[in-house]
Amino acid sequence: MQSYHEMLEEKRIQQSMSRKGNCLDNSPMENFFGKMKNEMFYGYEYTFETLDDLKIAMEEYIDYYNTQRITA
Repeated sequence: MQSYHEMLEEKRIQQSMSRKGNCLDNSPMENFFGKMKNEMFYGYEYTFETLDDLKIAMEEYIDYYNTQRITA
């Protein structure tokens, strides 16, 4: 089995990591995942029967976020 780093190198993907404890280095993704957690999970009693069900729900949320969600 290939290591994660070997797979990245093979696909010519450059890994970028922020400094430890500094969420501002990656604020766009921190913002997105914060919104996704608030809008998909917190205050709701979602249960997913399988990992595939969760994956589908996340894909649908990403599509909604990119195409329909009103941004401020």
